[in-house]
Amino acid sequence: MPATPVPLSFSTTVTRLRAAGCVFAEDEARLLLSTAPAPGELDAMIERRAAGHPLEHVLGWAEFRGRRIAVDEGVFVPRRRTEFLVAQAASLAPPGAVVVDLCCGSGALGVSLVADVDGAELYAADIDPAAVRCARRNITAAGGRVFEGDLYEPLPAELRGRVDVLLANVPYVPTEEVELLPAEARVHEARVALDGGADGLDVLRRVAAGAPEWLAPGGSLLFETSEHQAATATAVVTSAGLTPRVMTCEDLYATVVVAARDRAAPSGSPSAPGPPRGGG
Repeated sequence: MPATPVPLSFSTTVTRLRAAGCVFAEDEARLLLSTAPAPGELDAMIERRAAGHPLEHVLGWAEFRGRRIAVDEGVFVPRRRTEFLVAQAASLAPPGAVVVDLCCGSGALGVSLVADVDGAELYAADIDPAAVRCARRNITAAGGRVFEGDLYEPLPAELRGRVDVLLANVPYVPTEEVELLPAEARVHEARVALDGGADGLDVLRRVAAGAPEWLAPGGSLLFETSEHQAATATAVVTSAGLTPRVMTCEDLYATVVVAARDRAAPSGSPSAPGPPRGGG
């Protein structure tokens, strides 16, 4: 009969995490100890974390705006800075808003937003099958629907011209900089959720080109970018016929562009062709 695993103590867990180079070993130990369903599984979780897997993948969830969001292996982990994007969206969304979460990853943005908007409708899409499976766990529970495909392509046609808030957490890391990312992202998250093309804005260009067709009059596209990309990103959405403004949060080191469709503007042309991309 196999021996029963001996429960690992807090101090032992901290020691193993510190030895693996985990800077916040105490905090991580508490999360692992509170999440592990059994002593033997805790040991396996510590081994995975020590091997460099993102803590959120090891736990199976990430905290985002005070909620636990399921995050499966290989799926983009929602970043704390992106909470700023959702906060901006929440300030714009009217009751009953139609919300679309493009490049949805785990679905954290859409789920978090509609929780703050009475009667909101949520639709999401991603090209990565693993992300879609994960997002369905989160978004279906919030009453939303998730579609698999390239950007707008899989969305229901009846949403054209009706979207009040279009969240697009597009990948914006330039291709040549992806290899400079921390291993937790570079190795363990889908490249399609990170790589934004030569200047990091390829996916944004395609999202912006299609946005006027899908946004309701007065609706807004919101996306995150880096500080040094903001000027080019605003030019991209301006050329698509949207009116941008840049919002920043120093505490979260976040830069968000809010690009509105004019209330009197006609719908735009269909989204431009290009390489398929997923997101975060």
